[in-house]
Amino acid sequence: MLTNEAYTPINCDDYDNLELACQKKWMLSLALKDGEKLKAEAVDMVSRKNVEYLEINLSGEARQLRLDHIASFEHPEIGTVVMSDAD
Repeated sequence: MLTNEAYTPINCDDYDNLELACQKKWMLSLALKDGEKLKAEAVDMVSRKNVEYLEINLSGEARQLRLDHIASFEHPEIGTVVMSDAD
């Protein structure tokens, strides 16, 4: 998803939960703001040109999701997290 829109940082708690998911390589259920739904393994957090991304493994395919394009994510250890903007 290529976009020139300004990046909106996410809430620190949401970021920390995504970092934990990457450390543990959790399989997340993700809902994107455009309506797309994914089930993918959390791999890494990446920052490029002041934009933060969640790197996922989607059925063997590497993909990067802008954090401000994720509406929510879910895992049994943390429940459902609805993303919010930074405080």
